[in-house]
Amino acid sequence: MIENLKQQQHLSEYFPFLNHPSSEFGKPFFRSASLIHIPAGHTIASEGTECNQLALLVSGQVRVYKLADSGREITLYRISKGDSCVLTASCIMSNTPFPAIATAETDVDAVLVPSRQVHEWMSESKPWNTFIFGLIAKRLTEVIAVLEGVAFHRMDERIAAYLIAIASQGQTLNITHHEIASDLGTSREVVSRILKEFEGKGLIKGARSKLTVVNLAGLQNYRQ
Repeated sequence: MIENLKQQQHLSEYFPFLNHPSSEFGKPFFRSASLIHIPAGHTIASEGTECNQLALLVSGQVRVYKLADSGREITLYRISKGDSCVLTASCIMSNTPFPAIATAETDVDAVLVPSRQVHEWMSESKPWNTFIFGLIAKRLTEVIAVLEGVAFHRMDERIAAYLIAIASQGQTLNITHHEIASDLGTSREVVSRILKEFEGKGLIKGARSKLTVVNLAGLQNYRQ
């Protein structure tokens, strides 16, 4: 239960469905929900975990990914403040176990909603229903983009697109080759080879655990 008015007002800023003018959904929401802090590095859910609660993030970032038998990882999507995990919502609605791994990349503050309420509010609250289906639409687009990248694009094109998405001209990124490989579902050796090619073409400048994009337009042209 969340009784503190300041906390309620703070949460309403991140989750507009709590302020929907046609509903008093906030009252049952705050009666049922609870706050939790999750430290960085904590595994929130593993593959096969039963989904008893849905977490809505107030701060921090969570990575949701798949792990292959070979040990390789591929990021499906990330969750940040004002967001939630569509896989968890889907598992609750279908009463199936969690099919991936979710890890806190930073310290995370979240609101936990019991699975029973997730079910009930889908039919009882239009604002909640709209929020959940909005999650589904957003994440489905992201996961399809991941699948398209794996199926239809070369790894050098995917790495170029990855760098474009997270960097701007002249920006230095504190990121390792291993982290890029884990996000894209490949090996560190492949990433290192391609980044070396990019550096040779004057697109990036590399250093230990750091990358600087020196020719953003070149990267954009590279992936066309």
